[in-house]
Amino acid sequence: MLKRLAQSVREYKLATILTLIFITGEAIIETAIPFKTAELVNGIKNGVEMSHVLKTGGILALMAILSLACGAIAAYTCAKASAGFAKNLRGDMMGKIQQYAFSNIDKFSSSSLVTRLTTDVGNVQMSFMMIIRTAIRSPLMLIFSVVMAYIMGGALATAFVVVIPILAVGLYLVSQKAMPAFRRVFKKYDRLNESIEENVRAMRIVKGFSREDYEKEKFKGAADDICNDFTKAEKIVALNTPLMQLCMNINMIFVLLIGSKMTIESFGADVDVGQMSAMLTYGMQILMSLMMLSMIYVMITMSTESAKRICEVLDETSEMTEKENPIREIKDGSIDFSDVNFKYSKKAKKNALSDINIHIKSGMTVGIIGGTGSGKSSLVQLIPRLYDVTEGSVKVGGVDVREYGITELRNSVAMVLQKNLLFSGTIKENLLWGNENATDDEIKEACRLAQADEFIETFPDKYETKIEQGGTNVSGGQRQRLCIARALVKKPKILILDDSTSAVDTKTDALIRQGFSEFIPETTKIIIAQRVASVMDADMIVVMENGKISDIGNHEELLSRSDIYKEIYEQQTNGGEDNE
Repeated sequence: MLKRLAQSVREYKLATILTLIFITGEAIIETAIPFKTAELVNGIKNGVEMSHVLKTGGILALMAILSLACGAIAAYTCAKASAGFAKNLRGDMMGKIQQYAFSNIDKFSSSSLVTRLTTDVGNVQMSFMMIIRTAIRSPLMLIFSVVMAYIMGGALATAFVVVIPILAVGLYLVSQKAMPAFRRVFKKYDRLNESIEENVRAMRIVKGFSREDYEKEKFKGAADDICNDFTKAEKIVALNTPLMQLCMNINMIFVLLIGSKMTIESFGADVDVGQMSAMLTYGMQILMSLMMLSMIYVMITMSTESAKRICEVLDETSEMTEKENPIREIKDGSIDFSDVNFKYSKKAKKNALSDINIHIKSGMTVGIIGGTGSGKSSLVQLIPRLYDVTEGSVKVGGVDVREYGITELRNSVAMVLQKNLLFSGTIKENLLWGNENATDDEIKEACRLAQADEFIETFPDKYETKIEQGGTNVSGGQRQRLCIARALVKKPKILILDDSTSAVDTKTDALIRQGFSEFIPETTKIIIAQRVASVMDADMIVVMENGKISDIGNHEELLSRSDIYKEIYEQQTNGGEDNE
């Protein structure tokens, strides 16, 4: 796990190494200062000349300045290294997520991925910062201080032999008690973020059903749960301070009592005032080092859970792989489903699609109709390899889609999904997602075919009109037409509309289909729809039921032999939906 995370340090290795060097220098100087101070105190007591006092004082001042400089430089390089490491780690995770197949993404909830990219990376960043700075400084200070204490105090330093184990065992027990609570918190963060995400996305529904109070209580419950676990953990961790204070006071009392007795009885021969002063300082340094190590231990234990969650994302192997030398060119938009079976998970007991055989010529218009859950969306998602078939094959241009480069395949297939999503930015910026090099004329032509130009021209800023996140400042029908235009800008060989005109009126729907047949005749068009009027003019209509093909034919053929198609047609036409 450490090796995997260390790969994200990369260009910040130098800053990391410099931090270790300067923090070592700071620790050496910090432990040398009490030794020099004791020498000065003893010198003053023995009546040395003022020149010696000034010289020693100057050396102490220089040491303090050097220690400060080393600490300041280490702080800068540490901040640079840790922030850079976190930036790279987030970038590596985001890059990995972008490579996932939908089946991989299904293993993680979106709220969990957000938590891993934010909270978990923040915890690992904090641990990395503490490891390269405090976790190096504290052990060095501990070792140097113990050595110097024995050099300065001799037998008096045995106090640390008793105090250090007591403090170390106490801090270990405190940390072990706190860790289970910290571990529980991270999973609860996922649920909290999920609650926030659902509430924000469904704000209109929440308000429409007057469920604000319910959502507040739901959020409050999740927040209180996290608060309680953190409070429990922090209460335990808070015992670190009184424990350290107890050990520090015991050490001071021991040094003062025994040291004073030794000083008086030996008239300063065994232990003098300067040595006692140094012993107190070293005692403080030793205990502070142990305290810092306990904090590091707690932080590292906390971040271990975060690191595991991060590595789960980084180590996840995409189920969507490319051949070593994939085919880069798609000949045409012909599509062939041959004996296709598909399930979303290997653990699934039932296929989402079974025994699918369809052969579509390039340039055809194909309608797909069927009830909710019949497998319509699952079928078309196999074409651009959003998922791979479980059995059988899907071919585009006469070649199995698994033989193509994923980028080239998806650039040749444009999909407008059921959930129409626009990004924050201008209308033009959203349309350029289809093709970043598209000209203004190409953008306008795509909007004209999608019947979007008429409402865009009514906006004061036209194509520079700002779109809010998710496209919430345009209507559902406008959003659908913009998404269709965005797909058309790609100039795809295959265009898939997954119930993408449900929010537009039948007249506009008919105009969009007419534009497709007249201006992009070579593009294969697949239209999934709930209403028969959207597909009745198609060259081929596929009727689906329970993940299987019930029938295939044109409008007249299906009316004569398909009970499902006939029932849908009669319900809609008798209801007057298409009688205008």
